Amino acid sequence: MTAAGSYLDTLVRRSRVPGIQYLVVGPDDTVFEYAGGWADIAGCRPMTPATTMMAYSMSKTITAVAVLQLAEAGKLNLDDPISFHLPSLPYGRGLTARALLSHTAGVPNPIPLRWVHPGTGHTTFDERAALAEVVRAHPTATFKPGARYAYSNIGYWLLGSAVERASGQKFQSYVVDHVFQPLGITPLELGYDATAGPEHAHGYLEKYSLLNLVKRFLIDRALIGNYEGRWLRIEDHYPNGPAFGGLVGTAIGFGKFLQDQLRTHSTLFSDATRRLLYTPARTSDGAEIAMTLGWHIGSLKNAAFFFKEGGGGGFHSMMRVYPGPGIATVVMTNATGFDVRKLLDALDPEFMPSTGT
Repeated sequence: MTAAGSYLDTLVRRSRVPGIQYLVVGPDDTVFEYAGGWADIAGCRPMTPATTMMAYSMSKTITAVAVLQLAEAGKLNLDDPISFHLPSLPYGRGLTARALLSHTAGVPNPIPLRWVHPGTGHTTFDERAALAEVVRAHPTATFKPGARYAYSNIGYWLLGSAVERASGQKFQSYVVDHVFQPLGITPLELGYDATAGPEHAHGYLEKYSLLNLVKRFLIDRALIGNYEGRWLRIEDHYPNGPAFGGLVGTAIGFGKFLQDQLRTHSTLFSDATRRLLYTPARTSDGAEIAMTLGWHIGSLKNAAFFFKEGGGGGFHSMMRVYPGPGIATVVMTNATGFDVRKLLDALDPEFMPSTGT
């Protein structure tokens, strides 16, 4: 057994996380794959490679890909006012897709934990009404577009609407048709429907955690389930905005996307557009930030990487691309507070060629 496999087995055995998927890929192969623990604690249903989990904000990088595809096709200009596609916004004419992608738009970012709805009401949910309500409640920009970096879920929710206006398709349909299908990613591996696959994991919150103490102030009571040992079950739900946090899937599904990003040429867009996705963004005064038009930027043992983290009610995940070592990794868990960054920092170096560090 590899050191990574032993490490993960220990986490599961000691109940540090209910269930976990960890995947390491190269451009054309799977380097390492692990799935262990429980997808359903009370039901004793194991976590498998086919078990789907909520990805939350890892969805944003896929949204960014969709926006850049449309820009390459001439259907959306990154530097035109976004009001061309979304004329009723209250944030001013200086707002652009480029600023929204890099989180330099000044769009507010209230806590989004209540921006979810139960799975039972998903088919009748009105996303446009939900977004309009959020914008009405938070109509004031926090700074002039381009002035600085400040994360915003609303910003990426707006980009989803811009994708719909520019493409003429429902956002989810556009992503499936133009991102997932070209990469051979099936609805069982990655999509926006938790019922598409044969099994979906239950999400859990740590019983002994600060978030559990204040949960009734932050989480809809309808989503709070029963305790299962040291874990509190969070009932099935969907984020209100697919573009900022709606993806549901597996590490394998994300792995196929990551492999495309490691190859010499991407299936999804031109070399020039892919370079744009990996170029550090700048503020209006020219200062570089640790963010591209879709990725955050980090480093580990002198290896630069691009990453996106996703976390919310019952799940936590992260994916990384290491261009130098030529690998990409993804971890998905069904525990809100599990430290995914710490896990990848601990395990990823095992798979880095010595020449890549």
